[in-house]
Amino acid sequence: MIEDARVRDALAPARPAPYWLDRSDRPPARPPLSGDLRCDLAVVGGGYSGLWTALLAKEADPARDVVLVEGGRIGWAASGRNGGFCEASLTHGEANGLARFPEEYDDLERLGRENLDQIEATLQRYAIDCDFRRTGQLTVATAPHQVEELSDADGKFLDQDAVRAELDSPTYLAGVWDTDGCATVDPARLAWGLATAAESLGVRIVEQAPVRRLEADPGSVSLETGPGTVRADRVALGTNAFRPLLRRLRLTTVPVHDYVLTTEPLTDQQLASIGWRNRQGVADAGNQFHYYRLTADNRILWGGYDAVYHYGRSMRPELLQRPATYEVLARHFLETFPQLDGIRFSHRWGGVIDTSTRFCAFYGTAYGDRVAYALGYTGLGVGATRFGAQVMLDLLSGEESERTRLELVRSKPLPFPPEPFAYLGIQATRWSLARADANGGRRNAWLRTLDRLGLGFDS
Repeated sequence: MIEDARVRDALAPARPAPYWLDRSDRPPARPPLSGDLRCDLAVVGGGYSGLWTALLAKEADPARDVVLVEGGRIGWAASGRNGGFCEASLTHGEANGLARFPEEYDDLERLGRENLDQIEATLQRYAIDCDFRRTGQLTVATAPHQVEELSDADGKFLDQDAVRAELDSPTYLAGVWDTDGCATVDPARLAWGLATAAESLGVRIVEQAPVRRLEADPGSVSLETGPGTVRADRVALGTNAFRPLLRRLRLTTVPVHDYVLTTEPLTDQQLASIGWRNRQGVADAGNQFHYYRLTADNRILWGGYDAVYHYGRSMRPELLQRPATYEVLARHFLETFPQLDGIRFSHRWGGVIDTSTRFCAFYGTAYGDRVAYALGYTGLGVGATRFGAQVMLDLLSGEESERTRLELVRSKPLPFPPEPFAYLGIQATRWSLARADANGGRRNAWLRTLDRLGLGFDS
């Protein structure tokens, strides 16, 4: 058991700010909206979803006038706060995809791999320097029942000696290495680079202009912001965890807070003590799982495990810091890598995940197909948002495509219930998942009921 004093000492220097955004070379804020604008396509949201939509729209039709409207600054929310895992999966993993879309899963897997390839090609084409490394992902078993589960998973199975040769922790019992289905990136630099690429093609980006209301009339769709109004023929919504502008979407997602630490840069000796020569992204195989990876300057980013839903779908700024969770994360880190005793953390922060009841994105249109949306990525949006952007553009064009024929695109998840039932249900699920981790993976009556209803989740 790690002593409380060691945990507090490790956390003492941590700045309450996202490591990715805490930089002197962060791009300056763009000028806010001044007056009204008119355009062909308005994109709401300056995270990955909106940035990919704007960029792809201009690539497909250079003459199209595209305006992107961001309420804060580019990449300041989920796109600048995540762990930087850019995965091929469009369905939050194989198990979730096979359970929900068995007849088209092979196509979804192919499309996801193609999507990841296209992301890599785009970064090369626009010379976006975001430390993109296609090192794959290592999933590690830290409990006996997880070893058997991983032995059936896709990827290169590693026994205890083999997995510890990749990354050395006394907690590891086995692992699976998906060598090609995941890349790590610097998430903030990815967002900033996509914004620069979009502007190079003529996209107009407006920051600090939160959209308060969306209205449609026969001639246009209007986006009302404090500084002015943007009128467009078509609108793509990439608001994700934030309150949807369409009333019909208000119960389709819940905001779940996720928390992250980064260490100070490891010395060469510290890095050698744990190995990690291949620099894979890593996640453990529990229901409540940690994810971690190396940054370009050899810090360890360590997050996950204690995802928190706050009553009433609350997203107050003060909820982005949670000392109790940081202590849990630090304790687990020190247990995982005892050879790094004495290391300290440099940053601590939180971000918000838009979770749907099917744990992957869903799509749709409104106002006679003049407005499209994609949301509900449930933490795997770094890569999947590019696919979602293509879906939105397909839906706005009115033309059928391979993407729009997918059940993934045509179907919708069940909504979450209103409060207090949403809060009670989510807390019961979190408790039950923790119990399953402690009881050899055995799912209790609550989880089995959710499974029967198609609402079960096994990370």
